[in-house]
Amino acid sequence: MKLDYAQLLETNNLLQTNGDETYWLCVTRTVQESKLFPVPAYMLLSYLNAFYRYPALLKKIERHMPAEHLGDRARQIATKANGLAMWGLPCFYLLGREWMINMGIIRPEDAAEDVAYICDFWKRFELSWRRNSGHKTAVEADHRSQIHPEAQLQVFHADMYDCKQGDELHEAAQAFIASASQYAFLIACECRISLHNHGPYNLGNGRQMIVRDFLDLSEYDFPWLDGVAEDMPYCSLTVPMATKGVDFNLIDDWGSFESDPEFKGEHIIGVGLYTSDPLSDGYIPVGMGSREELTQTFLGLNEKVKDAMAKLWQKIAGWSRDQMMDAGALTYYAIIKDLAHIAGCYDPDDWIKIDERAERFRPLLNDEYGRDMLGEICVGSGPSHQFSDYLMMPHSNLPQRIYTPIPYSILVDGDYAPTVGGVQPGITYLDEKKDRYRTTEGVLTIDEYNRRVQAKNQDLLRDGYRYFCETSVKYKYDTEQCDEYYKLYQKNSRTLAGKGASLRRADITALRAAREE
Repeated sequence: MKLDYAQLLETNNLLQTNGDETYWLCVTRTVQESKLFPVPAYMLLSYLNAFYRYPALLKKIERHMPAEHLGDRARQIATKANGLAMWGLPCFYLLGREWMINMGIIRPEDAAEDVAYICDFWKRFELSWRRNSGHKTAVEADHRSQIHPEAQLQVFHADMYDCKQGDELHEAAQAFIASASQYAFLIACECRISLHNHGPYNLGNGRQMIVRDFLDLSEYDFPWLDGVAEDMPYCSLTVPMATKGVDFNLIDDWGSFESDPEFKGEHIIGVGLYTSDPLSDGYIPVGMGSREELTQTFLGLNEKVKDAMAKLWQKIAGWSRDQMMDAGALTYYAIIKDLAHIAGCYDPDDWIKIDERAERFRPLLNDEYGRDMLGEICVGSGPSHQFSDYLMMPHSNLPQRIYTPIPYSILVDGDYAPTVGGVQPGITYLDEKKDRYRTTEGVLTIDEYNRRVQAKNQDLLRDGYRYFCETSVKYKYDTEQCDEYYKLYQKNSRTLAGKGASLRRADITALRAAREE
C-alpha cells in the first residue's frame, strides 16, 4: 500500500474514531480483573501478538476473500466476526502499537503502511457487516447494534415460542442461558469474548428482541476444549429473546447493554434456538419443532454445558501461569480468527501461537506491571498520549489521544518503516491443538473444513442476491427476485417457509397469534 495524503487523512480519522470509543468503553463498561487469570498481563501479550501478526494474516485472508465479502458472510451467521471482534481488530493492534511507542521501541511513523491497511480492512468489513444501518460502529447508531435484515428478523420473530415466568420453557431457557453465559466466560479465560448480544429489534406493542450468540462451545479452535467439550453437539448457539416491559437503550460494540428497567428473566416472553457456522446457509433451527422439543433441548444442553464446565475447571486448575497467560492472550488475539474460517484458510499455527517477537516481552508481564501498563494505554495517561494543552479529548476533556496519529511529514521526508513484515514462528506452553473441529457438517479435520468452506456456494451470496439490500427490498418487494430472496431465509422456518417477501411485521404478529390458537 503506497501511502498518499488522502489515505493518511482517512487513517488518522479512523484512529481517532476508534480511540474515542476505546476510552469510553474501557472507562465505563468493565473491570479487567480476575482472581484466577492474570488478565491485564495476558491482554498486553495479546496486543503485541496482534501488532506483529494481524497485517500479514489479514492479507492472507484477503487473498481468499475481500473484507467487504467477509462482512456479507458474517452477517448471516453467529461468528467471532461480530461487533466485539471487529472492535478488537483495529484496537488490539493499535493498543500494541501504542505500548511499543511508549516504550520507545518504535516511532509513530513506523509500520505506517500496516496501520493504514488495518484501518482500511476494518472500515470495509464494518461498512459491509453493518450495511443495513449504514454505520461503522454501534456508537454511530447511538449505541444500537442492529445487524440483521428484515428477512432474518421475520424468521426469528415468527418462529420463537411464547413463554412466561414459571412455565417449563421459560425456566429451561433461563437455566441454559445462565449456564452457557458462565461457560462462555470460562472458555474465554474470564472475559466476554465467547458471547455477544446485538439489537434491540422492535417487535411492536412495547416488545423488543435481543439476540445472544454463544461461541466456541465445543471442540473447535481452542486446545483447552479438546477432550473437555467433545460431547457438546454445537460449536455456536444463538438465542433470540423477545422481551416486554423493558427498553434496551444501549447495546455497545462489546455487546454490553443497559436497559430501563434493569433486564431480568421475568421480562423474557419468547425464545428460539439456532446454530450456524461458515458451512451453513444461514441459521439452522435447533429443537424448534415444538414447544416441548425446545424445552427438552434447552434442558439437555444445560446438562452438557455444566458437564463441560466442570471438566474445564479441572483442566485449568492444573495450569501453570505461562499456560494461563497463553490461553488468555490467544483468546484475545484470536478474537478475529473466524475471518480465516469464513475465508477457508484457517491454520492453527497462525492463531494459536505466540509470535516469537511478542514472546520476548513475557518476562516484563508480572501482575503489577500488567495492571499499571494496561490502565495507562487504555485511558491515555502515557507519554505518547499527551498532546497540546489546548486540546480536550471527548469524554475526559484532557489533552490526550488514545492512539497516536501517523505524522504527515512522512510524505515529505519518506522516513518511516512500512511494515513489521510477515508472520514469524510461534510458541505455546499449552497442549497442541488436536485436529478436530466441530461444524454443522460433523467433526472435521482443519484441511477438510477449509476445503468444504472454499467449495461452498452460499445461496445468499450469489451475484443476484449479494447486493439485494433493504432499499432494494423496499422498492422491489413485489418482484420474483425479491420473493426468492426472502424464501432463502425462510427455507428452515416452520412458520414462514415459502411465504416470500410480502409480509410486514404486523403480518408476522398475526401469524404467531393464529399458530398459538
